Amino acid sequence: MTLRDLWLAYLTYPTILLYFALILGSAVMCLRTHPAPFAVLAPVAAVVAIYPIAWYAIHRFILHGQWLYRSRWTAALWKRIHFDHHQDPHLLDVLFGSPINTIPTIALITAPVGYLIGGAAGAWAGLAAGFATTCVYEFFHCIQHLAYKPRWGWVARMKQLHVLHHFHDEDGNYGITNYLPDRLFGSYYGAARDRGRSASVFNLGYDLTMAGRFPWVMKLTGAPPRDRPAGSQPPRSTPPA
Repeated sequence: MTLRDLWLAYLTYPTILLYFALILGSAVMCLRTHPAPFAVLAPVAAVVAIYPIAWYAIHRFILHGQWLYRSRWTAALWKRIHFDHHQDPHLLDVLFGSPINTIPTIALITAPVGYLIGGAAGAWAGLAAGFATTCVYEFFHCIQHLAYKPRWGWVARMKQLHVLHHFHDEDGNYGITNYLPDRLFGSYYGAARDRGRSASVFNLGYDLTMAGRFPWVMKLTGAPPRDRPAGSQPPRSTPPA
């Protein structure tokens, strides 16, 4: 995949186009209040600063939590927002979050922060910053999952760390562009040799045993949960001497 192919895949995806429209709409609503510069710039800076922590907490404790799939009422939500992504990390259809889930989450995180700083103008500014930051995250998420080889070393390193999260041990490297929260909270690892390979890296703990107890995700999938990538073969056993 070339850089042009990457941009084409990113810029033509409906969810990204929707985010662009929401950025523009939020910015227009902000400007209609004739805000002071502080009411715009301070909320934007605050949202950019808290976003990595918010993403880390959501990713680690909700998306990787073991509770959403245990209820028939939340099983479909968990399946869409993260299980499908780990079952097939290269599938573009589930690479981006579902707007039904992401937009309310972004609004709940960013608008109150902006409002506390700059009132109504700050709420709209914070919301615009939240959607813009999400677009940045999603672009780098594309790089990390699609068949594009980054030329810049720091981007290649981000991709390496995220690939470890998906193919070696899911209990770490929860960041997308920023791994400082991982370092602060002890979930960072820099290489596969730093820890053993997780048996649940593709199923997030929803294995055949859990599927037997809580079958709703499996029923929605139409197949048992996989513990290895699609198309791969289990390791061959060594024949007896």
